[in-house]
Amino acid sequence: MIYDQVIERYNSQQKQLAFLIDPDKFSWEMLPKLQSIIEKAKPDLLFVGGSLVSVEIGVFVKKLKQFISLPVILYPGSSSQMCDDVDAVLFISLISGRNPEFLISHHVAVAPQIKAKGIEAISTGYILVDGGSQTSVQYMSQTQPIPADKKDIAVATALAGQYLGMKLIYLDAGSGAKTPICKEMITAVSNAIDVPLLIGGGLKTTNDVKAACDSGADIVVVGNIFEKDLSLINDFCDTVHQFNK
Repeated sequence: MIYDQVIERYNSQQKQLAFLIDPDKFSWEMLPKLQSIIEKAKPDLLFVGGSLVSVEIGVFVKKLKQFISLPVILYPGSSSQMCDDVDAVLFISLISGRNPEFLISHHVAVAPQIKAKGIEAISTGYILVDGGSQTSVQYMSQTQPIPADKKDIAVATALAGQYLGMKLIYLDAGSGAKTPICKEMITAVSNAIDVPLLIGGGLKTTNDVKAACDSGADIVVVGNIFEKDLSLINDFCDTVHQFNK
């Protein structure tokens, strides 16, 4: 089980890097280079999905798995992205928002399919934080992000997610965020919860990734910046895995 591997590393205080692929922004011409880089860099997790995906995600996942040996974890923006060929799905509830569609409705729609196909579902409390610009997830979900300086709200929301039984808490500034989540908020949430903390959005440099890890991130999620330069996967993986030596 993928979550068992995540929690084993978490309990061993090992930092992890998750590489996020947005199918709409992926060119198959990149695949040979991506395959080579992933084999060398060895990211810990591979997420596929996004707030809005127009391609047939099942076809995308099937083709991707022909070349990439990592298990594919679906990072769905809605129930329409559910497909049978993933190894696991982040069962995401947008707990920072108050839109019932993203708190429970999409989940009800796909739960029977997940059960029937035996797909591993990893309950994830998703918390959107203001990253300095309106992001796709904010627009699509019609929810307001937590203000960047309101760490007390982030802590309370993360704790609520944990007490509801969420196995992961994900603080995200959103794809294309101008600024990453501040160190003070990451530290405050990390100190408050007892489940793995994912941090994403606005991480553009190795210094950004290092700062997130230093502040308490257990899993760093990066994807948008790789669309410009795939070779950064090596640098980002090295930065994260340096914490485990």
